[in-house]
Amino acid sequence: MFISILHSPIGELAIEAGEHEVHAIIFPTELPLENPNKLSELAKEQLSEYFNQKRKYFDFPMAQAGTLFQQKVWNELRKIEAGKPISYATLARIIKNSLAIRAIASANGRNRLLIAVPCHRVIGSNGDLVSFSAGLWRKKWLLEHEAKMSSIGQISLTF
Repeated sequence: MFISILHSPIGELAIEAGEHEVHAIIFPTELPLENPNKLSELAKEQLSEYFNQKRKYFDFPMAQAGTLFQQKVWNELRKIEAGKPISYATLARIIKNSLAIRAIASANGRNRLLIAVPCHRVIGSNGDLVSFSAGLWRKKWLLEHEAKMSSIGQISLTF
């Protein structure tokens, strides 16, 4: 396992990569020792661009272990446009399973590729910020950052 550390405006991010794919981007409770490779450094560079408002999407190779359903949810999350969050109910309709809202929330909670697989772009049906493993304050920051980056101005979320 190779690890790069990014000092971001919302805390230290650990980027974990193997030889061929990034497997995790997390806010660790304890900072691991840095042991980078080219891939973890590429992800770090792209995340730095994101925080500097120069990138909205990521193209480094990434993969995480999960069920077929979780993979489906994570693939759909990558299609959500930066600055335009959607509700869990909308995501359920997109994956053609209107009863899967709780399962989608569970898949979001198991996402270990934070920011690159943007689970923070999923909000409650009434616009409320709900559930984010890294803390709601970070979710709010990310959504506001993306709204500014997308020149959307004031986002309509209830905080």
